[in-house]
Amino acid sequence: MGRTFGIKPVTVESLDRFKRASHDLVRQARKCWRDCQYADLRLEVIEVKAATAENGVSKSALDDYVFGFGVRVLAGDPLPAAGYYGYRLGHADLTRLPRLLKDGLRHAYERAIASARLKQDLRKRFPDLADSLTPLALAPIDVRQDTVKAEYAVDPRSVPVSEVTRYTRECSRAVAGLGAALRFNSVSASTSLGRELFASSEGALIDQSFATTLGFCTVVAEQGSGEQALYDYIGHQRGWEVVTEGTRSDLIRHLDLLTFATGLGRDCLKLADAPPLRATDREVVVVTDPHYNALKAHEIVGHPAELDRALKMETGYAGRSWLLRSLDQTQIGHPIASPLVSAYSDPSLPGLGHYVYDHEGTPARKVIHIDKGVFTGFMNSRQTAAILGVDPNGSYKATEAAMVPLIRMSNTVFGAGPHDPHQIIAEVDHGYYLVGHRTPSIAESRENFSISAQKVYEIRKGQIGQLYRGGGMTADTKDYLMKVDAVGRDLRLTPIPNCGKGQPMQTKRLGNGAPTMRSRARLTGV
Repeated sequence: MGRTFGIKPVTVESLDRFKRASHDLVRQARKCWRDCQYADLRLEVIEVKAATAENGVSKSALDDYVFGFGVRVLAGDPLPAAGYYGYRLGHADLTRLPRLLKDGLRHAYERAIASARLKQDLRKRFPDLADSLTPLALAPIDVRQDTVKAEYAVDPRSVPVSEVTRYTRECSRAVAGLGAALRFNSVSASTSLGRELFASSEGALIDQSFATTLGFCTVVAEQGSGEQALYDYIGHQRGWEVVTEGTRSDLIRHLDLLTFATGLGRDCLKLADAPPLRATDREVVVVTDPHYNALKAHEIVGHPAELDRALKMETGYAGRSWLLRSLDQTQIGHPIASPLVSAYSDPSLPGLGHYVYDHEGTPARKVIHIDKGVFTGFMNSRQTAAILGVDPNGSYKATEAAMVPLIRMSNTVFGAGPHDPHQIIAEVDHGYYLVGHRTPSIAESRENFSISAQKVYEIRKGQIGQLYRGGGMTADTKDYLMKVDAVGRDLRLTPIPNCGKGQPMQTKRLGNGAPTMRSRARLTGV
């Protein structure tokens, strides 16, 4: 909902008066409703400002908020089931929010009871399916009450939307000024402060706040007979300083948005004038940089390591997983990569994927997926952890409170290795260096992949040479990972602001990362 003229808008402070009431509501629901075994409630406000400019002209601006809540109830006997309810709110709902929360809990409870009865009926009607219709259980967690503050130097709320508009226009004009061969550019920036309350009938009461700032640039260039389009992002869980000053830390390094956007424009001009890459029928040596490998980690490690997807519970858009064909056919404990390769998801790392608790109150922790080449485990929720008989690891997240959480990546990365990234290239007699990710094409179960690169350089006798456009690489996932023969020390995190999953679609911001890596694959191109 947008801000209403003359009325104080909804702010993150608006949640103060509902914090204790939310806790009391879910505790009462568990006690008062027959066969209600568990209830939780998420209440959220996000204040956001954003603007976009195209070719040096402001095109849009936003000063808005998101306000909503979501409820989950487990109820029924002897086969408990889950019921959900979500609602997006506006300013007028503030005065009646206690009633809306009670009504939401009641809706979720009634849905859970209806589902539990249906499961029981189906077991009687279809005895052959009885073993698959089981009580829904949640694995136990350490129940917490905690407050987590947002980190920022410049409060997103203190930045006038007029300043966001001016800054994006200035960046877009600078990109347009690089030359007439740049046919189009679009520059966007957003900065937001969000606050989430989580309360459960087990006694959890968690109050988390997040500052998030993003910059985005798209450029299109035409030089002679060549055309090129590039897009890229910067971002961090910090304030407005992310786009005006950039970020320099051990894991996150990016320039301010103005320098970043003009640099992308210059790259686009060079690529438009470069020859197209020729596809290969045979494997070649491929060295890939941290930015390219971030998307590789996302697609061939992150998504297939989401346990709801692996269990075939949620397969929309991102597919299933070759890592678990069935409960009796799994890659857990088996080598799937070179001993040089490790991969993990870690919410404690900085960046867009950082959080302390997930959306069912589970304390977040590092999840190791590949340990020296051996697959070791999945991101999970309390429900899916109970199915496998493992501990919950805090990976259950929703884009907004009004949506049902899904198992999502946090900061999913290939771990750093022992090699000097410059030496990884210097050791190559002939091969190709892929720099920056563009677009993925992934098999339904993630068993093979094709990812295009922003830039491809030929390597000859250890030296970087000819630049090519329009290229990438394709490989069988396990085959590629098993052939990795060098992993750099230069682990970097890259923001991924648009990871889609679910039906209806949820678009999540998260982090992916990797160091420089070397393996073998076929090149894609013309």
